[in-house]
Amino acid sequence: MDVETNQEPPERPAVARAERHPGPKEYIRIAIILGAVTAMEVAIYYADVPHPLFIATLIFFSFVKFSLVVLWFMHLKFDSRTYARFFVMGLALAATLYFVVLISFRAFQG
Repeated sequence: MDVETNQEPPERPAVARAERHPGPKEYIRIAIILGAVTAMEVAIYYADVPHPLFIATLIFFSFVKFSLVVLWFMHLKFDSRTYARFFVMGLALAATLYFVVLISFRAFQG
């Protein structure tokens, strides 16, 4: 309490997480990685692999690409953890629904 004015000092606002945002070189590096993962997806399409392995591999690659885009290009890596939790919850629900549909149509049975 301030003795001269008889008032409480104003509260300081909550400080947001201040992390360094990526520069152009990091965005280019992520874009190259995304291009390489896409090339691997195309290569696995033309390779002669069993159908269940084909689906599992493409799901894995799509998860990797999704994670990179969300973390870097949507800046989720640099925002509040609350946003990340909501995004992960939505992803988990979407993945569950996707797998239920795949199992319903017997996609994993060669």
